[in-house]
Order: sequence, then structure tokens, then C-alpha cells
Amino acid sequence: MKYNYASRMANLNGTATREIFKLLGNPEIISFAGGNPAIECLPTERVKEITADITSSPDFARVLQYGLTAGFPELRALLADYVRTAGIEGAAVDNILVISGGQQGIDLVLKTFINPGDVILVENPTYLAFLQIANSYEAVCKGVDSGEEGLDLADLEAKIKKYRPKVLYCVPTFSNPTGRTYTAENRKAIAELTAKYGVVVIEDDPYSKLRFKGEYVPSMKSMDRAGNVIFVSSFSKIISPGNRTGVACAEPELIRKMEICKQGTDLHTPNLSQMITYEYLRRGYLEPDLKRAVEIYGRKKACMSDAIARYMPEEFECTDPDGGLFIWGRLPKGIDVLKIFPEAIERKVAYIQGSVFFAEPEGTENYIRLNYSYANDEQIDEGIKRLSGLFKEKIAALK
Repeated sequence: MKYNYASRMANLNGTATREIFKLLGNPEIISFAGGNPAIECLPTERVKEITADITSSPDFARVLQYGLTAGFPELRALLADYVRTAGIEGAAVDNILVISGGQQGIDLVLKTFINPGDVILVENPTYLAFLQIANSYEAVCKGVDSGEEGLDLADLEAKIKKYRPKVLYCVPTFSNPTGRTYTAENRKAIAELTAKYGVVVIEDDPYSKLRFKGEYVPSMKSMDRAGNVIFVSSFSKIISPGNRTGVACAEPELIRKMEICKQGTDLHTPNLSQMITYEYLRRGYLEPDLKRAVEIYGRKKACMSDAIARYMPEEFECTDPDGGLFIWGRLPKGIDVLKIFPEAIERKVAYIQGSVFFAEPEGTENYIRLNYSYANDEQIDEGIKRLSGLFKEKIAALK
């Protein structure tokens, strides 16, 4: 049968990370491709304990019943406290929506605001799954230049004037894919500039708790004076990606619109996931577990940076993040990291090509994202050594 698909499917494909995962069934392959938290950082015993308590509670039937779309009231109250750790003072229950992972928060914002053909501004480069979600709403994404301090404010304003976007999407802290962090001054300027032109900002914040060096920077939402910033955070990297629980914080009017959209998507985030998250936070497990996880990620990142310094060709340039899960690299022009990916797999090492992180990918074939959270120290060292051998061969062939 010839299927008559919706027009929105024309530009939709599986994300690069998901497609690459299909190739990684071989345990000999060292993967720097995904964004999985370290297995040793997952609070397995804590969740076992909490789940046993929940299932043995006389109130367990509540978990099996339908719930409120906005989330359990007691979890929403706790999450109002949680977002204050990002500098969002005055957050109340009405500002909070429980979401099924950070990506659902993004999806609900776009469902609320985007019509086919609307323009969305994104940082160049940006989170590849955001581009996929935007494509599903037939939006047009345009990249904004960025650097070590954050978005190029002149380029941002010029593109706001040129394209009249409805939404700006950014990951200001330990960005995926670059690992960079916007300065406080840059965040404040973005909040003010977008408010001036009536642009809604999605501040995606899955990584800010994973800081292993440097100074804390308050969220952009904490600098929002017009109510145009929507803060989206997730517990995927700090409790469990499989639990699919996150939080959106915004003005009550926006939260209500997103709640209506969520009703038609999944009715509510699974009650068991919500209760596990609630108990994990209520019992005070987050801070000690985070401290341990941050030490592990800091060690892994240092291991990858040291291996890059030892093995990679001098032409390889990369970021030096203070937290998060990723290092962003650049090879000389003329090297297409997607074309040579099969050769990397032959050497039993994997990465993600950087071009998938750009709204307009032409000329970005020499960029690469490396994840250091999942592999162990020995694998990180060996994997970078294998990659460096491949890259040196390709650079030599250019000369």
C-alpha cells in the first residue's frame, strides 16, 4: 500500500543519536555518541527503596488511578522550591507543570505557539532533538551566532528584526552540544532583548546541576521581568532518564496553555514516576547523590581532555566545559566526519557528527560532538587514541 503521509513527515527523520545506537550492539565499540548518564551515577538502590515503599503504601491505588494533568500537587509544590535553586524567586505552584521529560516541555511550548512556517531562532549549534521537534510543527529554524560568552547579541537582534520569530530556543548552561555556558550579562541582555521584541524564550536546563568547576550562573528565567521566558528542566541526567520526569516553570497563563496541550498528548506524566521523583527530593537524596555524580563526571571529563591533549592532532580544536556531558570539536575543513564514520566503527569507536546540530548545516561537516559520561576511564583513553589515529590519517591526506 502507498501511504499518504502528512506533509510534516517530509522533513522528519530519526535523530542521529538514535540511529547510531542501532549500530552499537557490539560491546567492543567504545561510544562517545550518546548522552546517557553514567551507570554508576544512577541511584538504583534509592529508587528500589522508594518504589518498595510506594507499592506497599495503603495509598498505592492513587498511583494506579488517573492523575491531574498538571501533576501531583505535592510534587508541584516541591518543584516550586526546586526551581528557586536556579534563582527563580517567587515561583509558586501555579508556575509549575510536571512534564514527561524535558523534551515534552519543548514540544508543549511549540504546540502552544507555532504555526506552519513560523520562524524559531536557535543557537548555532543547538540541541539536535529540538530541530526535530520544530520540524514536526513545520517551523523554520534560523541559527544565531554564538561564542564563549553566549549568543552574539548583535546577530540576535538583527535576526529578530529580519525574521520576526515567535520563539528563541537556547541551552545556556553546559550547552548540548558545545558544553559552553552563557555569562550572566549575556543572559540578562537576551532576556531584555527578547522582551523588547515580544519573543518567547525556551530556556532548556538539563545540565546546570552537573557543574564540576567554575562559578554558578543564575538562570535566564531569574532575570525575566516580562514573563517571556519559559524554564524547562529535567531529572533525566540527575535521577533517571527512564523515569521521564521534568518541570516547566512559566507565567500561570502559559502554564495553563501548556497544560491544555498536555491533556491531548499523554493526559499526565505517569504517577509512579512522579511519586518516585517526589520521594527522592523529599527524602533529601538529591544533594549527596549529585555531589558524587559531579565528582565522577569531572574525573571523566578530565580524562577525555587529557587524552585529547596526548593523542589528537594539533589541528583538532575543542571546548573545555566546566560541567555537563559533552566536548565539542572541530577538524580542518575538508574532513567530513560523517563520511569517515564507517571507518571509526571499523576501529570500534563512535561519535556524533556535528552537522546535525545546526539549523543550516552547510559547511559544518568537520564538527564533532564527544560524550564523556558513559564510557569508563580506560575506554575514554583508548577511544580517543583510536579516533586520533583515524583523524591523523585524514589530515595527512589533505596535505
